[in-house]
Amino acid sequence: MDEVAGNQYLRHPDRFFIGGRWVEPSSTARIDVRDSATEEVFLSVAEAQVEDVDRAVAAAREAFDTGPWPRMAPCDRAAWLHKIADAWAERTGAFADTWSLESGVLHTVAKRAVHGPIQTFRVHAKLAETFEWEEPHVSQDGKRALLVREPVGVVGAIIPWNAPNSLVAYKTAAALIAGCTIVVKGSPEAPSAPYLLAEICEEIGLPAGVYNCLTADREVSERLVRNPEVDKITFTGSTAAGRRIGAICGERVARCTLELGGKSPAIILDDYDLDKAAKSISMTARALNGQVCSALTRLIVGRQRHDEFVEALAARFGKAKLGNPFDESSQMGPLAMARQRDRVESYIEKGKAEGARVAAGGGRPDYLDRGYFIEPTVFADVDNHSVIGQEEIFGPVLAVIPADSEEHAIEIANDTIYGLNSSVFTNDPERAYSVGRKIRAGTVGHNAFKTDFSIAFGGFKQSGIGREGGTEGLYPFLEAKTVIFDEAADTDG
Repeated sequence: MDEVAGNQYLRHPDRFFIGGRWVEPSSTARIDVRDSATEEVFLSVAEAQVEDVDRAVAAAREAFDTGPWPRMAPCDRAAWLHKIADAWAERTGAFADTWSLESGVLHTVAKRAVHGPIQTFRVHAKLAETFEWEEPHVSQDGKRALLVREPVGVVGAIIPWNAPNSLVAYKTAAALIAGCTIVVKGSPEAPSAPYLLAEICEEIGLPAGVYNCLTADREVSERLVRNPEVDKITFTGSTAAGRRIGAICGERVARCTLELGGKSPAIILDDYDLDKAAKSISMTARALNGQVCSALTRLIVGRQRHDEFVEALAARFGKAKLGNPFDESSQMGPLAMARQRDRVESYIEKGKAEGARVAAGGGRPDYLDRGYFIEPTVFADVDNHSVIGQEEIFGPVLAVIPADSEEHAIEIANDTIYGLNSSVFTNDPERAYSVGRKIRAGTVGHNAFKTDFSIAFGGFKQSGIGREGGTEGLYPFLEAKTVIFDEAADTDG
């Protein structure tokens, strides 16, 4: 294939990593990946077809059924995770550069965040020592019994384009320490992270077939979900795609973890300084240029303080400087692709049509003629039942919603199909706890956007099924088996 400048980051962009080696694709189809700031193609990777997906699954199946990986002691698998972490540390530059090119993430942010996956692999390795792989029990008839946890089998992991580094790490680390084998399907818009991880697996000599990766578009990706040799799917992406995946898994009773969309509320209570809240929210709303499923995008404030809060938020969020993500003076970068920019623009127009007031932003910056840039946008006087009050935009668009009381604010916060993240802004921790317990969301932050994968990450309602990270995130990669012996339990001591 012709050389593309960005191929400097990947050794084998024209192949797939299957069965411990780089293999030729079944077709000549390619996927071009564009630099989100310049709109120019910087990388071209092989595009998988159904035959390639099936070949990767077969390799993972063989590695699970006949290979050493699931039969190793957890501590032995942990040693491999530490090797992955060590090798990842040697490639942080490539992981950071490709993330900024593909998704528009500020390079200053990417260089810091790229170290997170190293810790992800080490934390999961530590679970080999702390997780209770076998629990002693006594059966109802007094026999010795065990509850053992075994790997679920072959895992299909579908990685999104907004945060591929961290999410390929979380899904792979959990699967591997559990004893599963895995097929990672990279995003067509951001394929680099799974490829770089494949290079690491090859370099350290991970047993063949334990980690496999390829890149495919959405239609071919469905084959990974439908393949009867895949025992579990772990997916991060839109709720619409998650519904489809969940339905297919339900048809064949396959396991699945779904981390889906969000329309997360922040409730600013009457005792909290509005400018402090505006500063906190505007800073975190810049993360990944608004392309964050758990972003606080519905901001609920008392009606009497609504206009003051809008003014403070517009002054802070609306003034963020857009620019190339590799320019250290930039405060926000572009969206990942033209399709996403068009989507965000369509929602901005819907907001205007529905009568919400644009207090900041609302269009493309006139000082940038290349790249998928959208101004940080603040809508005021938003009706929670409107389109921009209910649907996930996945861009730098914030909706301020007035509430008549604390109870009304909680009602608004819960009036959504989503339940991923939330926050309560108040000077009183007990009040934060009381209100937070009434919000139907997987995480509640106090006075800021907060999430913690080391504890658990996931959502209520249509924000997903299951959790990722920590001990809670390990359970979905395991099956529980009860073993009852024909001997009396030792009840002494």
